[in-house]
Formats: sequence, structure tokens, C-alpha cells
Amino acid sequence: MCGRFALTASPEELLELFGLLKVEDFPARFNIAPSQPILIIVASERAAAGSNLPDRKAMLVRWGLTPGWVKDPRSFPLLINARAETAMEKAAFRASMRHRRILVPASGFYEWHRPPKGSREASQAYWVRPKNGGIVAFAGLMETWSSADGSEVDTAAVLTTGANKSIRHIHDRMPVVIPPEEFFRWLDCRTQEPRDVADLLAPAPEEYFEVVPVSDKVNKVANTGPDLQDEVAIASILTKGASADREKDDGQLTLF
Repeated sequence: MCGRFALTASPEELLELFGLLKVEDFPARFNIAPSQPILIIVASERAAAGSNLPDRKAMLVRWGLTPGWVKDPRSFPLLINARAETAMEKAAFRASMRHRRILVPASGFYEWHRPPKGSREASQAYWVRPKNGGIVAFAGLMETWSSADGSEVDTAAVLTTGANKSIRHIHDRMPVVIPPEEFFRWLDCRTQEPRDVADLLAPAPEEYFEVVPVSDKVNKVANTGPDLQDEVAIASILTKGASADREKDDGQLTLF
């Protein structure tokens, strides 16, 4: 899955990569969490001047998709991810897969390796980033939810797929990555049916990402500094039980 990510690129970098007409200035964000606003890229309905290609625009939406048919969002689960393998079949995502596909810019994402229950191994957080740097574009879905009083909320989810070998030892899922040469096809909901873009819903190439162990400070939403991405030594991280054992050790050898 994808439960936290970061976007630290400059507006100029986004303009260049996504071919945007404009993008508002925004601060670097190192710990983007569910229910927070996220930046997305959509295809505009109007054609760019002098071209038959739709221009693109950036907008802010809430991370956590709410289908239009939901009556009370407070009683509906927060859909931050959608499984690419079944999104077209699910009522919550079917319309978005056909009509509202988006790109979610990121500098990378965080993932957690959680050991089996009963293991003395500690849970470990990882910062997963493009090996060559730059911006990664996650495949996403958008939905606008309308309340009875006419107010609207734009919402979105990130599509995930099975993890590639470089990620699988941490987690069995990863975000779907859309390469730049496929931006137009993914965003083109007018001529490209979901079946026409199904080939894009595959794991990223094995060497695309690099994995960096980081501290558990990322677990807390209030922590938002760049130090969240500082590498740590995994061997220095102990479970609570192991820490307690270390504290009990008085330096004397024992047979038991």
C-alpha cells in the first residue's frame, strides 16, 4: 500500500515534467498523510491552443477517495489506495477508472516492514525514492463528492499493484508508477478505456527505486522535517522486549 509519501520538488520542476500551464507555489512536504490535501495532475477538458492534445493542470484534493454515491462520508472508510487489479470491478472506483484518472506527483513514499506477530524483530520504516532522483508520478483516481447542500469536495486515491523484487522484502504492495512517456495515455479518459491502459498498471522496473531505512519519527504526522528521510542503521533499532533485556543485563555472565 501507500500510506505516506513526500513531495519536495519545486514548482518549476513540476511545470517542466508534466507540461503544466501553471502551478501555484507550495512548500516542500516530507510527511504527507491520509486526509491531507495532495497535489494532483489532471487533463483539462479544453484542448491546448494550437494543439489537439488536452492541456494539464494541477489542483489540490483530499487524499482519501469518497465515491459520489456515498450519503455520509463520516460513515464511509477512507479510501487512500485502490488495488489496480480490481479497481475496474469495484463500485467505489469503477467510474473514476473510466472518467477521472489522475497523476499524483511525489518525491518518494514511505513503507513499513512489519515482522510476524510474536517476532522480536522491530517494525522498520523505509523511505523509498527513485534511484536517479527527481519526481515520480503515481497513478491515481479522482472523485468529486457533493453534499445535499451543494458543496463539493475533490478527493483522490493512489493505485497500487504487487511489489517488485526490490520492494517485496518490505511490503507486498507498491504504488503504480506512470512513466513520462505514458502520461498522455493514462490521463486521456476520452479515447482510452480502462482496458486500453491496463498494461500501465504493473510494478515499476526492478532498478527504479532505492530503499533507505529511516527512523520511526515518520509514524507521527506532526513530524514534518527533512530529517525524516535521514538513513539509520537497522541493527541499532531494537524491539521493546529486546530493549528491556538489554536494561536487565548487569554485565555478569549467566547459564540461564
